[in-house]
Amino acid sequence: MSIGDRLSRLRALSFRGRPLRLQGAMGAVARNLGWLLASRGVVAVLSLFYIGFATRSLGVKDFGRFALVSGASQALATLVAFQTWQIIVRYGIEAQAQGDTARLGRLFRTCAVLDLASATLGIAMAVAILELWGEAFGIGPTLLRATLIFTVTQLLTIRSTPTGILRLRDRFSSAAIADSVTPVMRFVGAAVVMWFHPTVQGFLLAWGLAELATAMTYWALIIRDGDWRLFAARDWFDWRRVAAENPGFVRFALSINANSTLNLSSKQVPLLVIGAFVGTSSAGIFRLTAQLAQALAKLSQMLSRAAFAEVVRMVERATIMRLLRRMALGSALGSLVIMAVVVAIGRQALETIGGPGFGVGYPVLIALSAAGCVELTIVGLETVMTANGRGAHDVFVARSVSVAIMAVAAWALIPVLSSLGMALAVLIGSLSAGLMLMIRLPRVIAR
Repeated sequence: MSIGDRLSRLRALSFRGRPLRLQGAMGAVARNLGWLLASRGVVAVLSLFYIGFATRSLGVKDFGRFALVSGASQALATLVAFQTWQIIVRYGIEAQAQGDTARLGRLFRTCAVLDLASATLGIAMAVAILELWGEAFGIGPTLLRATLIFTVTQLLTIRSTPTGILRLRDRFSSAAIADSVTPVMRFVGAAVVMWFHPTVQGFLLAWGLAELATAMTYWALIIRDGDWRLFAARDWFDWRRVAAENPGFVRFALSINANSTLNLSSKQVPLLVIGAFVGTSSAGIFRLTAQLAQALAKLSQMLSRAAFAEVVRMVERATIMRLLRRMALGSALGSLVIMAVVVAIGRQALETIGGPGFGVGYPVLIALSAAGCVELTIVGLETVMTANGRGAHDVFVARSVSVAIMAVAAWALIPVLSSLGMALAVLIGSLSAGLMLMIRLPRVIAR
């Protein structure tokens, strides 16, 4: 037998054999996660600086106003977005494996149209919200124009489609480069604003320019790598054909949109609730603590994004379960380490970054970090369930129940504990989400 034949047999065994397949999947997840961590490492370091620039320049109250504006814009973008990157990975893998570029192009174009439609809907909603409830969020006439410009920019720079293309192609290194543009631009912009024009409007401008630069970088990478050619076709948008070629397309798109909307419950909505019912100063403190605690949520998102494509490729129940157990064990150990660090230096970090007035947010930081640890531990469950097209509905059910439980807890705890009550409600919601996902997982895996 020739050396070439032996190598071919070895590749076949590596693909069909369960242990080697699992090792390959774990290696791919680790490699993808490594690129995402490299990007997020830049974000983590620079975010400490640019958030510090904003808090110390604006003070507690004005920073709270800035946090409410930026948080509301991000919430609106998430509310209308379809998370098309998951659609591209979920359905693009088969078309890519078959070399069907025409089908792949139709999928890309449909997802781009969904992003554009989301942005259009979001802009209309933003105008209506600012007209009706702008004053409730502390947005006066002088801040209204800057808020609207920032929100429109946030919506028009939704970049889920190019993100999905890069992840489908396993170009996580390129995606990491594009993601790093945001913190770099925010750092430079925040420094300039702090020095020359330390106002809420100035920081909104800096944040908006950072989003614009990141979106342009993503699309520049798509053009550079040649995938832009798949957007050039006569039948530019034929959603009926896309739905026929990809069974369950509409159901999956609606499910992940609903799931991303529900995920707002533990990220942006608590901040808006604090701003509306407690005050802008408390919102500023809550925003800084959430910024530090959400590093855990971002870590769980990175792990999910790194593993999603590999899980989609798997079909064997035993292999999926082994991957899930390894992800859960690694996430749990990481959560324990991070939680210990937060407890040890959390107060000092808040006061160092924001100033002495932010140290009172330490209990809130503990509760939100605990919620982040829970989300990090259960991220594998949601990844596996979403990768199975019909499992996205089960995730939606689990998240819906957890949101309802969190809302009841917030209603009971906020009048008594203020911001800490909201943070504890987020923790209760995360725990209930984990319990519901574990209950529904066997049903999804059985498929």
